[in-house]
Amino acid sequence: MRESPRIRRLRTDLKALEKLREESSILDFEVARTTHDAPPESYAITFRGKGLWRADSSTDILIREQHVVHIHLGAAYPRMMPDLAWKTPIFHPNISGSGVVCLGGYGTHWVPSLNLDELCVMLWDMIRYKNFDVESPYNREAALWAKTQRVVHLPVDDRPLRDRIAGMAPARQDAARPPITAVPVKEPAMPDVLFIDGEEVVEAEVVGSSNEDILFID
Repeated sequence: MRESPRIRRLRTDLKALEKLREESSILDFEVARTTHDAPPESYAITFRGKGLWRADSSTDILIREQHVVHIHLGAAYPRMMPDLAWKTPIFHPNISGSGVVCLGGYGTHWVPSLNLDELCVMLWDMIRYKNFDVESPYNREAALWAKTQRVVHLPVDDRPLRDRIAGMAPARQDAARPPITAVPVKEPAMPDVLFIDGEEVVEAEVVGSSNEDILFID
């Protein structure tokens, strides 16, 4: 039986993600179970690298090193853009507290030729603060911080998603990949900390220690 254009596109996206995973030490993914030989429509994408988050009722901005995004390719895909849901905490101008993601112009002018691996590159660039828009934010506090802060070097992670090709992937002792889960990892007891106070950025400096870097308020 001849496959529909949508099914062929889903297969192409799966192959593109598998290739991307081989080219990246940052990205991994799980797929939802499908019937028979049908290609997956839903993915849990995991990025392992530095991003920022802030707990509720706190002014401390912390480093987080695991991020999970659910991507569902609906019945109208690729004519319509995928459904995105951020599942781990993140502090970003263009991602709401409930996990809604704004992809800029793609939100209203989706381009069907944008493949799933290219979308993942965009999401990683958002995580590491290489891609953000402070003029039309979903999170105004994050936009204000990104626009005014002078303490943190952006992007917070210098690696491109295809870091293996770029020669920036860390050495690995074991080629086997660890199991992936959509459950947020436990944060370190004393992560890197940044501070904001209302609409003012408080100057800080990094002081090295034997265990981790701590930012002290000046």
